[in-house]
Amino acid sequence: MDYQSTRSKIKTDPVNAVLQGLSPDGGLFVDPAIDSISFDWRSCLKKNTQDMAVMILSTLLPDFKDMESLVKQAYSGKFESEDLTPVVKVGNYHILELFRGPTSAFKDVALSMLPRLVTAARTQTGMKKEITILTATSGDTGKAALEGFKDVPGTRIIVFFPDSGVSLVQQMQMTTQEGANVCVCAVKGNFDDCQRGVKQAFSELRETLKDRPYTLSSANSINIGRLAPQVVYYFAAYRDMIADGTIKEGDRVDYCVPTGNFGDILAGFYAKLMGLPVGKLICASNANNVLTDFINTGKYDRKRPFYKTDSPSMDILVSSNLERLLFLACGKDESKVASWMNSLNETGEFTVDEKTLSYIRDSFEAGFCDQKETEEAISKCWNENHYLCDPHTAVAYSVADKRKNSNPVVVLSTASPYKFPQAVLRALGEKEEGNGFEQMKRLNKISGVRIPENLRTLEGKTIRFKESIDSDKIVPYVLSKLN
Repeated sequence: MDYQSTRSKIKTDPVNAVLQGLSPDGGLFVDPAIDSISFDWRSCLKKNTQDMAVMILSTLLPDFKDMESLVKQAYSGKFESEDLTPVVKVGNYHILELFRGPTSAFKDVALSMLPRLVTAARTQTGMKKEITILTATSGDTGKAALEGFKDVPGTRIIVFFPDSGVSLVQQMQMTTQEGANVCVCAVKGNFDDCQRGVKQAFSELRETLKDRPYTLSSANSINIGRLAPQVVYYFAAYRDMIADGTIKEGDRVDYCVPTGNFGDILAGFYAKLMGLPVGKLICASNANNVLTDFINTGKYDRKRPFYKTDSPSMDILVSSNLERLLFLACGKDESKVASWMNSLNETGEFTVDEKTLSYIRDSFEAGFCDQKETEEAISKCWNENHYLCDPHTAVAYSVADKRKNSNPVVVLSTASPYKFPQAVLRALGEKEEGNGFEQMKRLNKISGVRIPENLRTLEGKTIRFKESIDSDKIVPYVLSKLN
């Protein structure tokens, strides 16, 4: 199998695609044959989650040796159950709980696996250089990546997060991170500034580091090794719905996904291309609804107000993974994708042709909700179903509630409510005073829902990382850490 850049004819094998993270031309690696892949999806549904992961990842990343061992190393004993991502019936919907891992966020599924893939790729290629993982985070990726790569031999990791752009709990998770090979830095700006700086570091430092004992890779979903493991839980949710009698094999299921960088929902599209009977993938945005407008009109325009919301992991105006969908939607014309991405970079917008838009809208719908509607969804989930959800899950729940559903709907729940206790308390009409840890305790007292151990024990941990830099200083900062 060859992976190709979305912006040129550059190709590489899956192992090197994982090692590189980003193509040298700034594009994302994608399997151009993913839409004609041969995969026995019915057989896959008969497996437990880890065996399912082995089958799916062996198909998407076939050059990796002993995938069964890599999956076992990634997941065994790290999640609350061996099923990894349970499905819970809440009102009219099935909630896919993706936050039952070591950092209480959906990123754990992929970022428990990615370090195993990176180290295996390093071994298979005989690479002697140390791999430096550069990661921009809007909140959850940072901690999950730090935890996944902590003290992994032959690697180091540098995480950038928007100063004042994540919750206190998220910030504490990152800045107290243990490990000799980890580094965390705040950036004065938003997530898009962080992401832009990381991409700039890849392009500007590639040549500089050529003769040094370091190479760069990414833990963001621009890395195919981060995206591929997310396909698994779409299959797992479908299997569990067959088991509980909600559907029969072959019935279509819609998935409503709280969406920022477009990686999580793109994994659902990959599942559909692999044969899973996916109906519609519903792209749920908060007030930063650039994706809603794009899917509804074909015009992507980031020239709009940026809102800081209670769902900070979705406070994004440049959704990197959309590029992979565009590549498939336009007939795999890399020159078109390059043109659109250049236009986005230079003018802040691009518009796709009708044929491309029609391809996208055949599988995707889009909606958004504002802050008030997010709070109402949290309140409704609790008052009507006694289910406590975080603001990101609430966005998806609200968007799902606004549409007429012909198929059963799975709402992806991406984080523990205890990562955003202030926002959840406010939505429930409770007092918000005190710091994030006091708010967690109050939310626990009100709801009786257990606080995840990794969050409960954060209070009192030593803050190791206190640096904050301007967004235009990311490249020299990275270089300074490699000297």
